[in-house]
Order: sequence, then C-alpha cells, then structure tokens
Amino acid sequence: MEDLKKPQDDIAHAAPLTLEGSYILHQMFRVRWPAWKAATTVEQQRAVEEAAALLEEMGKSKDEQSAVFSMLGHKGDLMLVHFRRKLDDLNQAELQIANLGIAEFLEQTTSYLSVVELGLYEASVRLFTSLKEKGTQPGTADWNRTVETELTKQREAAAPRLWPEIPARRYLCFYPMNKFRGEEKNWYGAPITERQRMMQEHGAIGRRYAGQVTQIISGSIGFDDWEWGVDLFADNPLVFKKLVYEMRFDEASAAYGLFGAFYVGLRFPPVKLGMFLEGKTPSFT
Repeated sequence: MEDLKKPQDDIAHAAPLTLEGSYILHQMFRVRWPAWKAATTVEQQRAVEEAAALLEEMGKSKDEQSAVFSMLGHKGDLMLVHFRRKLDDLNQAELQIANLGIAEFLEQTTSYLSVVELGLYEASVRLFTSLKEKGTQPGTADWNRTVETELTKQREAAAPRLWPEIPARRYLCFYPMNKFRGEEKNWYGAPITERQRMMQEHGAIGRRYAGQVTQIISGSIGFDDWEWGVDLFADNPLVFKKLVYEMRFDEASAAYGLFGAFYVGLRFPPVKLGMFLEGKTPSFT
C-alpha cells in the first residue's frame, strides 16, 4: 500500500524563510609592534593621520558604517567592523584598508564575512501551513507568489533591523556558531515546528536582556566557515557572560549549538588611533 504523507509532512523539514540586510565584514589584525616602533615619528604620524581620516569618513554613514575596536587577548590587537548595503562596497572598504600606509604594520589574523539575517520561523510555519491547507503545492507559481508577498511585507516591517547602525556601545563580543548535525541530534533534520518552538524559547532569553545588550545576528552559510555570526554590543561587558551562559541552558543551544572562537573588543573613535598605537587604552568618547 502506498505510503501517503499528511499535508504537514511535506513542509515538516522545510527551510524557514529569511530576510537579509547589510553585509558585514569583521577584520582582526595583529600590530607588528617591532616594525611600528622602528618607524620614524614622521612615518608613524603620517600613517595614523591617513588611517584615522579614512576610518572617520567610513563611520559617518548611518547604515554603511565602519567601527574600530581594541581587542583583548592573543587573537589580535585591532578589530574593524564594516556594515555595507552591497558586497561590492564591502570589498571596496577592505581594499581601502589594505592600501593604507598603516597596513605595512598590520597582520590580519582572521576575518569573517556574513549578512544580517532575520529568521522567520513563526511566519514560515503559519504561511506554509495555510498554503498546504488550501492545496497549494510548494514550488508552484501560486506558492512562490504568496511567499514573496509575505517577504515583502516582512521586509518593510523589519527595515530598521535589516539595515542597522553599528550600536554606539563601548564593548563588542563577536562569535560564529553552527547548529549541530550529528548522528543522534541534527538541527536540519528536526521538524520546522520543533525548530520554531526552540528558537522562540531561545529568543525569549535574549529579550530579557533588552536595554542591556544589542544583538545582531548575521548569516554566513555560503559566505564563511560557520553558519551564523553573532555580534553583542553592550556598555557592561559582564552582560556577555550572563547572556551567553543563560542561553547555553535552552534546548536550541544545549542540544544543537556549536560555538566558534569569541572575540572581545573596546570601541574607540578613529581620532584616537594614535593613542592606541602608543600603547594606551583609548576612551570611547
């Protein structure tokens, strides 16, 4: 007898709809301190003024900004974060940095490319279920048209979150992450309704930290080695530990979360680049 699937089964393992916004590039550098110290005062001043002027200009646009951070730990000394509307513009920013005089004294230790992503689990489950109940088949013209209408509506409502400014907060914690794909636990094999439930619980924890931390999630599948990048911005660095620790106990993280390296930095204005290179912690303002 033919094994007939229930309507819901056809969409149980569907990928949720997503919205994409700003492209993001994180660049981590190590300062070549011996070479920097060996440079003349004139060479140092010229390099600092040129770099500070470019970074200051890059920081002026609201939704296509760049920001500078002094890093802690052995993973690097300086982190640059760029938000751009087009991948081409992100590449232009990268090339501009590479052609600065100060680049001679910097060694890039790593980088990360991603795009701001909003996952629409709740809207996807609601929409897919409604379409299946009407007998509309996935991939048909009616299905695709209805999905695009929903995406257009969601994009308009979520525009500020898709094209954000880099939050003006002192501390940044960035890390990449994956969803587990093992023999017993596989995020991508779980039904979409289960994934929706877990992400709803996961998001509820983050919302409890509203006002204390600004979180920007970016997708990197097809762009970098991990699946997502997470940026946390706060005025109190201890909130990073509190938030990430609490989230480790929810099902989405406990059963399926895999985390990469963590990078923590202190933001400072480009005009204080010289202070940073003098070995002094620059203030935020």
